[in-house]
Amino acid sequence: MKKFILSFLICCISLGTAKAQEETYQEEELEINKFTTGTLTIPTNAEAKSIVIFIQGSGPTDRHGNQPMMKNDGIKKMARELADNGIASYRFDKRIFKMNELKLKEKDLRFDDFVNDVKAILKYFNTTDEFDNIIIAGHSQGSLLGMLAADATTNAFISLAGVSKPIDSIIVEQVTKQVPELGKNARTAFDEMREKGKTSNYSPMLESIFKPNIQPYMLSWMKYDPSEEIQKLEIPVLILNGTSDIQVEPDEAEKLDSAAKNSQLVLLENMNHIFRKVDSEDRLVNTKSYNEPNLPLHPELIPTITDFIKELE
Repeated sequence: MKKFILSFLICCISLGTAKAQEETYQEEELEINKFTTGTLTIPTNAEAKSIVIFIQGSGPTDRHGNQPMMKNDGIKKMARELADNGIASYRFDKRIFKMNELKLKEKDLRFDDFVNDVKAILKYFNTTDEFDNIIIAGHSQGSLLGMLAADATTNAFISLAGVSKPIDSIIVEQVTKQVPELGKNARTAFDEMREKGKTSNYSPMLESIFKPNIQPYMLSWMKYDPSEEIQKLEIPVLILNGTSDIQVEPDEAEKLDSAAKNSQLVLLENMNHIFRKVDSEDRLVNTKSYNEPNLPLHPELIPTITDFIKELE
C-alpha cells in the first residue's frame, strides 16, 4: 500500500470563461427508479470511457453535495471538472428527498435501503453498457455505502473522507470531544441498542440521535464496520482525505488504507471535508467555506482522481 501526503505551494488559477466551461459537458436528468433521480454529466470534448457514481454523505444531502442552509456545490463541481478530463459521472438525490412523495416513514428506513439504491444505479449503467469502467466514489457516509454496494461489475472504488469505525464509535468520539459526560451517555445508549435492539436510556440532548423513530435506522447502520467491509474489495481503491477535515480525521483514512488489500492513500494538504483548501487553522474559517459555493475545489483533488481513473483505462 502506498501513502502520499501532498503539499502544495502554488495557487489555483481559474482559466476560461463561464461559457467555455459550459461547453465541456452536457447534463441531463436521469431517473433510475422511483427512489432515485439524479444528474448524468457527460463530457463533450471526448468520449467518456469511465463513469463515476457519486454517493453523498449523511443527512439531507442532495445530489450536488448541499443541505438546507448549507450550499457548497462540492459534488456538482467535481462532476463538471471531471468532465473537463473526459470522465462522466452520475450524482443523485437520496431517497429521503422522496419520503413525502412516496409516503415512506422514518421508522421504516434502513441503511440497506441506501445500499440497494446504489446497487440499482450500478445495474442500470451495466445494462446500458455505455462505459468501460464504473467507479464508485462515496463521500463520508457514502464511503461505507459504496463498499457495501460494490460488486463484480464495479471496476474501482474511491473513498472520500470515509471513516474506519462503526458509526456508534464515531458518534461517541465526536460527542465526547464536545461534552464528555454526554459521550458516556451516548456509549451507554448505543451498548443497550446493540444488546436489546432499542434504548430509552439517553439524555434529551441526544434526542436527534436516539429518538425512537431513528433507532432502527441507526441500529442497521451500526452493524457495519468500514475497516472490515473494505477488506472484502478486490478492486483498486483510492482513499482520499484532507488534512484540514474537521469532521473526519486523516487517521481514519490511514486506518482504511491499512485494512484494504489494494489501496492508494492520498492526504491532500489543507483540504477540508467539502473539498476546499483552507489555509487557516481557525475552525470558523473552515466551516464558513461550507456555505461558499464559489470557492474553487482543492487544486489537486481532480488531478488525483483523474490520474487514478485514467490508470484503469
